[in-house]
Amino acid sequence: MAADLFKALADPTRRTILDELTEKSGQTLFEICSRLSMKHQLGISRQGVSQHLAVLEAAGLVEVRREGRYKFHDLNTAPLRQITERWPVSEQPEPSDPSGPEESAP
Repeated sequence: MAADLFKALADPTRRTILDELTEKSGQTLFEICSRLSMKHQLGISRQGVSQHLAVLEAAGLVEVRREGRYKFHDLNTAPLRQITERWPVSEQPEPSDPSGPEESAP
């Protein structure tokens, strides 16, 4: 699962799609394409966006739900939490400099 997640996050267009879903979850393909075109000046086809969404969905970062003939895309941050749980960041004090603070020369 981690390999799919890192692959999904490696692409800047996919990160932009995730940013858009962070701002407004539950978007259709048309809405996502429109926002990418207007806000980010990305000239990417609907098919291209759909392929990016498929990679994000395979990584678990996007969940798709159907309502009638529409598909809505929702952000799922659970896989990102799995990364932080796997490699937790511990609060460590900053190493002190034994020579003291640097003084700038005039």
